[in-house]
Amino acid sequence: MLVIFTRALILYALVVVVMRVMGKQQIGELQPYELVVAVMIADLGAVPMQNTGIPLLAGIIPILTLLISQLALSYISMRSIKGRELICGIPTVLVEKGRLLEEAMRKERYNINDLLEALRSQGYYNIADVEYAILETNGTLSVIPKAEKRPANPGDFNLQPPNEGLPLPVIIDGVIDYRSLNKVKKDYAWLISQLKAYNITDVSNVLIASVDENGSLFIQAKEAAK
Repeated sequence: MLVIFTRALILYALVVVVMRVMGKQQIGELQPYELVVAVMIADLGAVPMQNTGIPLLAGIIPILTLLISQLALSYISMRSIKGRELICGIPTVLVEKGRLLEEAMRKERYNINDLLEALRSQGYYNIADVEYAILETNGTLSVIPKAEKRPANPGDFNLQPPNEGLPLPVIIDGVIDYRSLNKVKKDYAWLISQLKAYNITDVSNVLIASVDENGSLFIQAKEAAK
């Protein structure tokens, strides 16, 4: 039993490290070759984990081989445009100026029902409202609506709203993040004084607190502290 536990722990740690090295991407954003590598790595880790008769190296070596292969393909795709097109493919336009491109849809084996469903999921219920619909290399559909159908934005009215920047969390689950606090050019004394303004005397009672680029503080206390 201890042997099985140890093997499972080693392989689990290896697979986690390998997937971490491969990069941060959601399953739906993986390129086809990346998805194949992820599935194969999971399978290679599961077999020696369950069967103690298989040497542990029989699982470790193939996993590391796939990792090296994946990193090599990623390097090629980053350094070479032609290599990127060969490995990842190129985006395909399925809708152009409100009209379906039948040949492109046949080539990608993308049927009309799937296209309509993907358009509806993005809030477009009429193909005539779509200027372009592009099937990306990872299988997602990017939609560019016609000018008269796109949502209005401040630029349409010659407005220039102030840049809000990226709010940084300075307290997460009762723990102060001093790196974020330094980035927003604030100190511990300022933070405590702000908490007191919200009638919070103990940092551990804060669920989250963040500061935006303008120095505005958002605070939410834990339910138990209310």
